[in-house]
Amino acid sequence: MATSYGAQPSSSTRAPLRLRISDRPGLDTLDGGWWPQSRDLAVELADLADHFPPAFGSVQHAVYSPPDWDSTPRRIAVHGGHVELDSVPQDDTHVVLLRTSQRLTLRLLVVPHDFSDGQGAEALLAAATTGYAHSAGSLLETVTNELDVDPSDHWA
Repeated sequence: MATSYGAQPSSSTRAPLRLRISDRPGLDTLDGGWWPQSRDLAVELADLADHFPPAFGSVQHAVYSPPDWDSTPRRIAVHGGHVELDSVPQDDTHVVLLRTSQRLTLRLLVVPHDFSDGQGAEALLAAATTGYAHSAGSLLETVTNELDVDPSDHWA
């Protein structure tokens, strides 16, 4: 069963972190999903790194898909240091690769910030479900083309 992680918002305008990671990362196409609140990579990745589950280590490096973001910095400041960023030009996979201090590389679906609550919850659950083998793009297409459903009935 996948685990959801959330943290208290750092300000009144931020909602808790929306992150779901598989209980068995490294076995499937995706290791989980992350649903940022905007298209501002610096703000969103700093929030992710600052509230990342300690069990996986701290985020040290991220490789992102440029079409998901409005800004594309090379480095961002986080609590206790910084995170180095790279992009893959012309990549439209809707994935972010995170390398952690524990030498783990996690492949997370980037859920579009403007998804409905139902779509976002469904995408996070599917991305973290053991055995899900389709691409991130395929997952997002499926979620976008279906009516909102109870994700636990569909993916769990």
